[in-house]
Amino acid sequence: MIRSELIQRVADDNPHLTQRDVERIVGTIFEEIIQTMADGGRVELRGFGAFSVKKRDARQGRNPRTGESVAVEEKHVPFFKAGKLLRDRLNGS
Repeated sequence: MIRSELIQRVADDNPHLTQRDVERIVGTIFEEIIQTMADGGRVELRGFGAFSVKKRDARQGRNPRTGESVAVEEKHVPFFKAGKLLRDRLNGS
């Protein structure tokens, strides 16, 4: 499912909301999740999962084409941990 499909599904399930309102709501939710993670926070959606940020330390990598050693800087990467309800539903429980 892509963002536009999500917006359309929410709009279809809520006929009292206009398409523009649904776009604004979905956009606001995503922006809040992104901003919270950018600030180093964690976003937990009960039954679905939790979004957080993990730090990857600097390391020595390797260029696969040439084989030469390359310095890889430290970075922060998004991390998602599925909630119990989501895991159970995916596994048919």
